[in-house]
Amino acid sequence: MTRFIHDQFAKDYLEQILTPYGEVQAARRVAGEVREIDVYFIPKSQSSTIPENFGLLSQLTTTPALFEPFRNAASITEICDCLLKLLEVRGDLQRQANRNDTRLLDSDLPKLWILTPTASAPLLSGFGATLHADELPGVYFLPEHLRTAIIAIHQLPVITETLWLRIIGRGNVQKRAIDELESLNPDNPFRQAALELLYNLRQNLQLTHSQDEDDQELVMRLAPLYQQDREQAIQEGEERGIQQGERLVVENLLKVRFGELDNELQSIIQPLLELNPEEFTPLLLQLSREELITRFCQ
Repeated sequence: MTRFIHDQFAKDYLEQILTPYGEVQAARRVAGEVREIDVYFIPKSQSSTIPENFGLLSQLTTTPALFEPFRNAASITEICDCLLKLLEVRGDLQRQANRNDTRLLDSDLPKLWILTPTASAPLLSGFGATLHADELPGVYFLPEHLRTAIIAIHQLPVITETLWLRIIGRGNVQKRAIDELESLNPDNPFRQAALELLYNLRQNLQLTHSQDEDDQELVMRLAPLYQQDREQAIQEGEERGIQQGERLVVENLLKVRFGELDNELQSIIQPLLELNPEEFTPLLLQLSREELITRFCQ
């Protein structure tokens, strides 16, 4: 049961990150016996490619791509099934090109990225998967015309360029990635998006009462981070409430004294709010309209 929870997290996570940069089809069905591609990504254009600070993940999305993430180590049968999906997609694209009397370009053909937490040497050897000298450790390419690579997440180097893939690893690899995610600038939009999905994963694992040791450790690792974010959100909500209340006070005092708020009066509200209520209240009550505008409209 928890395997499917983790699989759904990986799909949601990839979809969340990739959607701004192209078309994402999650659980796309392919011809033949009913099969579903976990994530099918089609980039929008060269001008909207995923940012380079996503490192390895940005390199995987320069062309159409099939992503097949696994919670447990992908088996021989599962990898064969992924290859079958890729070939069926390729066949479908070729049929469309034939109907439209157009040529199917290599750049139109998707690549398959199999994301597995671990991969044994015999499994990799059996598929002819090899490392390339100019690629990161852990990325094993199948023979060229298969347009496929197996990414052994546990072998990826612990560097910023691999963070966004190590998040969907397991055990210590995932926990280390969460530590790195936590240390990113809080203003990073993908940091918060990834954390929210991890919190959903934590909640789902708690609801299922998973007995898996990795799951229990993941729940414990996320607990203080979730609590910290929750307290910060409450504090920020309270601060926003106070700011909104102070703004309402300033607006009401201006209306009472001078009637409708025109552009000149609107322009002095924010400068007034930079003062404490003890400072701006007597000024609003004592100064004339002209004095207020002269003093705060600079």
